[in-house]
Amino acid sequence: MSEMPVKVTRALISVSDKTGVVDLAKALAARGVELLSTGGTAKALRDAGLDVKDVSEHTGFPEMMDGRVKTLHPKVHGGLLALRDHPEHAAAMRDHDITPIDVVVVNLYPFEATVAKGAGREEIIENIDIGGPSMVRSAAKNHGFVAILTDPADYGEFIAALDANDGATDLALRKRLSAKAFAATAAYDSAISSWFAFGDQGVLFPDTLTVAMTRGGELRYGENPHQKAAFYAPRGPHTKGIGQARQVQGKELSYNNLNDADGALELIAEFKDAGPAVAIIKHANPCGVATGASLAEAYGAALACDPISAFGGIIAVNRPLDAAAAEAITGIFTEVVVAPDADEAALAIFAKKKNLRLLLTALPDPARGGLALKTIAGGYLLQSRDNGAITEADMKIVTARQPTAQELADMLFAWRVAKHVKSNAIVYAKDGATAGIGAGQMSRLDSARIAAWKARDAAETAGWSQPKTMGSAVASDAFFPFADGLLAAADAGATAVIQPGGSIRDDEVIAAANEKGLAMAFTGMRHFRH
Repeated sequence: MSEMPVKVTRALISVSDKTGVVDLAKALAARGVELLSTGGTAKALRDAGLDVKDVSEHTGFPEMMDGRVKTLHPKVHGGLLALRDHPEHAAAMRDHDITPIDVVVVNLYPFEATVAKGAGREEIIENIDIGGPSMVRSAAKNHGFVAILTDPADYGEFIAALDANDGATDLALRKRLSAKAFAATAAYDSAISSWFAFGDQGVLFPDTLTVAMTRGGELRYGENPHQKAAFYAPRGPHTKGIGQARQVQGKELSYNNLNDADGALELIAEFKDAGPAVAIIKHANPCGVATGASLAEAYGAALACDPISAFGGIIAVNRPLDAAAAEAITGIFTEVVVAPDADEAALAIFAKKKNLRLLLTALPDPARGGLALKTIAGGYLLQSRDNGAITEADMKIVTARQPTAQELADMLFAWRVAKHVKSNAIVYAKDGATAGIGAGQMSRLDSARIAAWKARDAAETAGWSQPKTMGSAVASDAFFPFADGLLAAADAGATAVIQPGGSIRDDEVIAAANEKGLAMAFTGMRHFRH
């Protein structure tokens, strides 16, 4: 492999995205570089007044089959792949009149954009590039002699490098461009294989899963300061969320900020079509969720559930922020606020809290499909995302007493929230607000007790005569394996219960509910969240 600078004398340019290509070609031509090109790119360069040699003239072979075959020729790939310091390669070039190509400028047919616009199968297939990736890979493989440009963002740096090296490329630059080129073709092939599997054939779990992502930026550190971290976004069509949010103000987002903000956004999205709603998240768990006549009212009710845990938390709302909501939210220290929008008055209030991060982003569809990926030692776990939801019609009342209309509403509210609480999850709710949340315990009984304990603390802090669990509905993300957890909820004051059911002791749990005069519904759906 040559470590010497390689003088650029000939460039092959064939791009779908013509951003900046004319300026690049002009800069190359001004340095005496011969330009080879094809089709639309050649026309664009000629229209700009540049002298361009068609690849078909270079190869002595015409384009054919609607342009499918034009660069797949020994005079192209020989000029890219030849090891110029190898005697046999040099002889072959002389014998077959193959001239070297020093730089290739290629970006590929817009396959992902074609899929994204909803094109038909035939058009999608025609936008699978063959010659482009072949040239990219040939040039990238032979980076000891050839430079490969696949991203218009690199054009300026490339020309600057030529200026700094008397019109030549150095090995360090060619290696970096080669790495980027192979990543580009890998991502391109990933998009194609994913479309064939998911879009064309409807396979949920293909034999080989390829995932292509683009780095959005490195983070200060991971969950802990000794860990490194970065954010990556999927290439191609995907749900927009925290990763695409506009940060209006505040410090740089950390790994934990992004993780918790995502949890807050996913939870508040459950109330996308409801009245004003607020969710407060701490360490990936909700510590207060409420609806209200206004965002300010909803925030007050959510905060009252657990005001101690809410300190330094993440807040998400389902409506554009107004001044009243901004005033309320900035009353305590908050790390991040996530909202679909904010009016000028709210922005002015938040601006006074310079360290508070304000993120504006659309709420995702909670019912959307998709896959969730998790790492384990030695592999990955892949599952369809939990987009399950129930309505009143899905609830099976299994007790002698039927729930009241308010209990039904609170049961459904608590169930929505419990879906986003780490298992074992217990959520008490009353009048459209959480009253107590128990999360992440090894015992469901402990979760029920912790949630009740937090509710008592909240009542004491607020000066209420009794905790909000009195007369509440309680949701359990999975079935009660024994009656003890349900009895603990009844002791806390719950009058209605919503749970999946399905335990071998369901009859025992139902009997206990009847004895306590509770109304209980089975959903037939579990929401474990680990």
